[in-house]
Amino acid sequence: MSGGAKKSGFGHVVVLPRAFYDRDPRLVGPDLLGKVLIRREGRRTLAARIVEVEAYLGADDPAAHASIGKTARNAVLFGPPGFAYVYFIYGNHYCLNVSCLPDGTPGGILFRALEPLAGIPEMYKLRGIETDSDLRKLTSGPGRLAAAFGITRDRDNGKDMTTLRSDLYIADDGTLPPQALITKRIGITKAADMPLRYIVAGNRFVSGR
Repeated sequence: MSGGAKKSGFGHVVVLPRAFYDRDPRLVGPDLLGKVLIRREGRRTLAARIVEVEAYLGADDPAAHASIGKTARNAVLFGPPGFAYVYFIYGNHYCLNVSCLPDGTPGGILFRALEPLAGIPEMYKLRGIETDSDLRKLTSGPGRLAAAFGITRDRDNGKDMTTLRSDLYIADDGTLPPQALITKRIGITKAADMPLRYIVAGNRFVSGR
């Protein structure tokens, strides 16, 4: 069973269903802003609001991992929508994505920044930094947010993010959709001019400019 509702440490949430992701990433991206990424970490719940994402479009997008065709590494992007795609970059950190579009058609969303809501002490511990460090930097940037949520390829790649049975999912807590801005993607060289980065206007946790 996909989706579901539950009470959390910050209120009532509804897990985003698979149909939410079964669309063009350019539609999914802005709609993800304001939603909540949730991780069950032992007895604790980690939660943070999504404030920055980037869309990747598949075969016609030179910056997308799927542009080279289906491989063992990127197979999740070619599968059903709503699954976690995690990769390791620069030999240093993991990045979290979620697959979009129907099974067999590649596409996805990269998570670039979150605003922490719950489980903040655990996030600092997972990051390996002092609890008095700048909160803005805790989950600002794809590598930072992955580390703060304990996300790794071995643990999370291919994980269904549309069910409460998962320990990693995205939910709607009833917050009104924020004002979204669209910019060029950042941190890449190929197809960097494509306007596929979506950010919450004025949010201090957004990475870059």
